[in-house]
Amino acid sequence: MKASVFMGSDSDWPILKPAVEILKEFGIETEVNVASAHRTPVKVRELVTNAQERGVGVFIAAAGAAAHLAGVIASYTTLPVIGVPINATPLNGMDALLSTVQMPSGIPVATMGVNGAKNAAILAVEIFAVSDTEMQKKLEAYRSKMVREVEKKAAHVAAQL
Repeated sequence: MKASVFMGSDSDWPILKPAVEILKEFGIETEVNVASAHRTPVKVRELVTNAQERGVGVFIAAAGAAAHLAGVIASYTTLPVIGVPINATPLNGMDALLSTVQMPSGIPVATMGVNGAKNAAILAVEIFAVSDTEMQKKLEAYRSKMVREVEKKAAHVAAQL
């Protein structure tokens, strides 16, 4: 079980780093690649077409502006691809969101919100959990932890009233 994380530029790393941390927290081996759909298309193709041989089961692809990376990856594989539009232009990521979400019929990309790398990691975990009961248990524990954190915050606010 391995996730392959792609970013179009190293400037996307601060957005993706928390996703990689979540994947590792769940025990999912993760490879990280900086490769551009436009500037290094041969590298992207090679990494994607050889991914299953490396044990990859899901891709997370982040890019800003034209944001074609997730779609290009999806064109080379039948594995799940999760796109993360990055806020990298004066359009506040809306250009990347629309570029990522508007894939042609038959080449789907699951698209997160702008800068939504953490949700991309959780979706990857959910994909693996479909066939892994231990991963399902870890995911349930993660969600229970979130509930406790929200309840603690609610109690903190209530104490201030």
